[in-house]
Amino acid sequence: MSGIADRSIVRAEPLRRSSSRGAQSQAESGSFWSLDLQNLLSSLATSADGLTTAEAERRLAVHGLNTIGGSANGHIVRLLLRQFGSPIVLLLIGAAGLSVALHDPTDGAIILAIVLVSGLLGFWQEHNAANIVEALLSKVELQATVIRDGRETKVPMTTVVPGDIVSVSAGSGIPADCRVLATRDLFVNEAALTGESYPVEKSDVQLPATTPLGRRANALFMGTHAVSGTARAVVVRTGQGTEFGELTARLHVQPPKTEFERGLRRFGYFLMEVTLVLLTVIFAFNVYLQKPVLDSFLFALALAVGLTPQLLPAIISVNLAKGAKDMAARKVIVKRLTAIENFGSMDVLCSDKTGTLTEGRVRLESAVDVVGRESERVFLHAYVNASFQTGYANPIDSAVCEHREMNLTEWAKVDEIPYDFIRRRLSVLAVHGQRVVMVTKGAVAAVLDACLQVESDGELLRVEQMRAAVRDLQATLEAGGCRTLGVAVREMTPGTTGIQRPDESGMTFLGLLVLRDPPKAGVDQAVASLARLGVSLKMITGDSALIAEQVARNVGITTPVVLTGEALQNIGDDALPVRAAAANVFAEVEPGQKERIIRALQRRGHVVGYIGDGINDAPALHTADVSISVQQAADAAKAAADIVLLEQDLGVLEHGVRDGRRTFANTLKYVFMATSANFGNMFSMAGASIFLPFLPLLPKQILLMNLLTDLPELTIATDRVDADWIEQPRRWDVRFIRRFMVLFGVLSSVFDYLTFGVLLWWLKAGTFEFRTGWFLESVVSAALIVLVIRTRGRLWSTPPSTPLAIATACAVVTALALPFTPIAPALGFSAVPPSFVAVMGVIVGFYVVAAEVAKRYFYRLPLFHA
Repeated sequence: MSGIADRSIVRAEPLRRSSSRGAQSQAESGSFWSLDLQNLLSSLATSADGLTTAEAERRLAVHGLNTIGGSANGHIVRLLLRQFGSPIVLLLIGAAGLSVALHDPTDGAIILAIVLVSGLLGFWQEHNAANIVEALLSKVELQATVIRDGRETKVPMTTVVPGDIVSVSAGSGIPADCRVLATRDLFVNEAALTGESYPVEKSDVQLPATTPLGRRANALFMGTHAVSGTARAVVVRTGQGTEFGELTARLHVQPPKTEFERGLRRFGYFLMEVTLVLLTVIFAFNVYLQKPVLDSFLFALALAVGLTPQLLPAIISVNLAKGAKDMAARKVIVKRLTAIENFGSMDVLCSDKTGTLTEGRVRLESAVDVVGRESERVFLHAYVNASFQTGYANPIDSAVCEHREMNLTEWAKVDEIPYDFIRRRLSVLAVHGQRVVMVTKGAVAAVLDACLQVESDGELLRVEQMRAAVRDLQATLEAGGCRTLGVAVREMTPGTTGIQRPDESGMTFLGLLVLRDPPKAGVDQAVASLARLGVSLKMITGDSALIAEQVARNVGITTPVVLTGEALQNIGDDALPVRAAAANVFAEVEPGQKERIIRALQRRGHVVGYIGDGINDAPALHTADVSISVQQAADAAKAAADIVLLEQDLGVLEHGVRDGRRTFANTLKYVFMATSANFGNMFSMAGASIFLPFLPLLPKQILLMNLLTDLPELTIATDRVDADWIEQPRRWDVRFIRRFMVLFGVLSSVFDYLTFGVLLWWLKAGTFEFRTGWFLESVVSAALIVLVIRTRGRLWSTPPSTPLAIATACAVVTALALPFTPIAPALGFSAVPPSFVAVMGVIVGFYVVAAEVAKRYFYRLPLFHA
């Protein structure tokens, strides 16, 4: 790797596997940071020239993929078991088993069969969704630079193996646990592993075996990323054997809960409370009325299961998978599925400026001296610095080199100090004839701080005399939307062969580079579209307030309210949420302040998205509710993101927001159905069981009804969504769901009790006819009511999707046909005369009309939303 002294790399010939087995085991499981480099390389049967492709493939077969997590088979088993992990379902299975042993084996077998079918259906849907997501994730592949067959090559990070020699530079993610062989000013952010927010400097020193994790300066760890500098290192541990892998396994580390997951958890608690109360009261009443204890217990459990939206995990997975697939068609890859729902809930989008709102293709407009005149001397030294630097590739150096080609055949690079976010400058030591010069460029203030004098019209003036003039020139240029960098030089003693950070002092300031990064075409329309969807844009940048304000206006933020990084330092945590919510441009912001801004907005009650592509964006991406990056981003940013854009186009975010809200709306449709029609039916059965001399429905019939009414909902992901659900952000609102459940549940119960009266007093139904008639009414009404509550508009004005309509029709036909099939007696049904079916049809028709009327009042009257 350029910029790393080869003499610091220990070379060793690969050893035969049999002769290095013991040492290799020690390297992989012991204190590899304390081993002599010669012994370590020998133990790993590698050398500084790396592995051959064939040997790497052989080791990959032995060690497995460099990933953290269980096998695919283990995932499938866990997914299957999760379908039956609900406490109520487990109780039901146990009670059915008891029924088989003590009561009626047929009833127990039917109950178990229905539970099994429901569980397998949910498993099949979730497994298919997982396969879709896995295929999409393969498009976003992190890569590592390794030495294979004697040359540098990029390989998928998952294929890195012990013994690989990896090259690391600023922005690189560390692919595995490694030992440093050679380094040049390498600083690594290890916050993900140690919690230490400041970057740690790395070197090739040998350390004692007892060195704690945070002080292992010669080791690189998976899950961290390089902030600056370069290095070469040998891979020692991969996958689950890494420090990060062991920590994850030991602590069962889970990512922080998203807004959608928090809302889902609140909804789950609400359902649990209702279910437990219902189960206890119904069981107690039936026992009090001296009905069989086992039958009463099974009945209460079946009611509880009927109230519980058993297929909710499958419905959510199917909806999210379809949303991910739709977004992939627009070149947006979703890495974390719940981010789709959060996308819909998002009401604030924080965005980095460069490459997101602007083209990201910086152009050098001019190189000027301190009085603002074009200067060939400034450009030449900037060109030397940009051409010879070998750290993190950046658009500024590319812009300098592409502006105009200079002949550097008489120049030679000697050394460099890479850019980092603390110094905010980059220095290169070069030789030109007898002249040895250090050239530095970077943030104007940072370069001025390293200077003793300023060159102006051939004169050398003290920095104190010219600092104000330089700042005035900088402000004038930046007010026009340009970015400026300072350029300085220091003549070094002939024969100087290296430079260190302390050498960045006593320099001469030459002038400024004037750069422009114009806004992307159409970005103002994209910002306006997001605003119409209720998503406000807040720009966060390290550039000056003047540049940020001008760019903000150019991208569509018509009235910029600027808050600077310096001001942020003086605002307390209690006041910051208010100030952050009021501002829409954050300028001169340091990397650590981005995360603080996002947390403040979240405390204010906002669902915050963040889009960025740089190394310094990684902490903010980790913190945001929705983190977005691009395929061309630094590894650290891409790894932290929930969503990756295959193209740098802000316009696709509008489609993402719409897809997220569409997905959330379709998920809530199932929730509304499950907590209204189901609750009404369960409440009706609970009441009927008290005054009827028999159970209104058998437990197996309740479960079958629940299964049939759930089946159409598996197609809900294909359904159309009302425009008002798309226009504004939506979040989980348990109070709203509770009011919806009460209104439509009570309405359902009214028609249920009407059905009871008609069956008992008009049609003179017996036990079997009663159960059959009410089963038909319940299934058909629950299936059709979905078509009503799925939209705020009239049913006929917003027709359902074709798959939903077909699935609903299938459920209705199946329910109507069941009493006339050979399995009807086993299910406790009997054939009923056509008059029964006709009367039930009339009741269902009135119910649908009543639901339409109730829906109009529900969405119009403030009573239901207060």
